[in-house]
Amino acid sequence: MNNEQLNRMHTGKGFIAALDQSGGSTPKALAQYGIAKDAYTNDEEMFSLVHQMRTRIIKSPAFTSRHILAAILFENTMDREIDGKLTADYLWDVKGIIPILKVDKGLEELEYGVQVMKPISNLDELLEKAKARNIFGTKMRSVIKEANREGIKKIVRQQFEIGKQIADFGLVPILEPEVDIHIPDKKEAEIILKEEIFKQLELLDKKIKIMFKLSIPSEPDFYAELMEYPHVIRVVALSGGYSREEANALLVENHGLIASFSRALAEGLSVQQSDTEFNDTLSVSINSIYKASIT
Repeated sequence: MNNEQLNRMHTGKGFIAALDQSGGSTPKALAQYGIAKDAYTNDEEMFSLVHQMRTRIIKSPAFTSRHILAAILFENTMDREIDGKLTADYLWDVKGIIPILKVDKGLEELEYGVQVMKPISNLDELLEKAKARNIFGTKMRSVIKEANREGIKKIVRQQFEIGKQIADFGLVPILEPEVDIHIPDKKEAEIILKEEIFKQLELLDKKIKIMFKLSIPSEPDFYAELMEYPHVIRVVALSGGYSREEANALLVENHGLIASFSRALAEGLSVQQSDTEFNDTLSVSINSIYKASIT
């Protein structure tokens, strides 16, 4: 584990850029960027186009370590290069931004009001590769659709079990049990989630360091005590379907909670924009998310 990166992640000012759209979400990300499905005919062409988009974001003068602590990558992006350097090395060596890898393989069908992660069959192999690619940590997502204790307990246990496996490789796992922002019992789901998280934290070996990526809570500062827990390096927030303006306004109410936005970060960016227009739009987005993250 890189101590410089660990200290920066724990105490640095800024937010995490989520650039990790995978196979299922890439067409939507490209469409938002102005590239329609008829612009590519297979996955390789699609991933090449999204890598061009991510490269444009990462190389932008607006994308700086002054505002951004880390960037989350998809495996395909980790394996590609920017200006002759592997993406993770470019992020850290050139930009001073910590590289993180999304490791989950998507979600199972809804059961007990939740969607747990599909099995990650090649996880050890992927973690070995991540270490060789100078990745700092990982991220994995599951989704809570109702305040069902049995389901939420199942999700939290799975996140912690895989998180411990990741920590054994010397990487920092980001556990992401997302609560769907549209469900009517969101607040109740968050209460159960926090209870189950603390139960699992109490069982962790004291050497293990983890992070959480959570939906912005219904009650401001709801995760304040989680941020103070000895095992926890940082708690970050997903935008979860809110517009950037909505997500920023809610984030401001949660002191110490920082953004890890994906769609909200790229809002307004377009392949048709000139470099000046693109960089100006990205700068406005980054500055607004940064301000909301340093409350």
